[in-house]
Amino acid sequence: MKIRTQASIAAAFLTLGLAGCAGMSPSEKGTVAGAAIGGLAGNAISGGSALGTVGGAVAGGVIGHEVGERREGR
Repeated sequence: MKIRTQASIAAAFLTLGLAGCAGMSPSEKGTVAGAAIGGLAGNAISGGSALGTVGGAVAGGVIGHEVGERREGR
């Protein structure tokens, strides 16, 4: 039962998070997605180090922003 409750809470947060991105430009969405993916990758690569997580988030955010700008045609 505990796992079912946690999954429901996670689904609710995911839904709210996606709804919050509705008015964002492609470069803003790319920045957020890149930071999230980069943070996860940095955490995994560094073995959970805070510096690795933050470094991955920063690098991912920058890369995601650039990809988003290319989608916008800037």
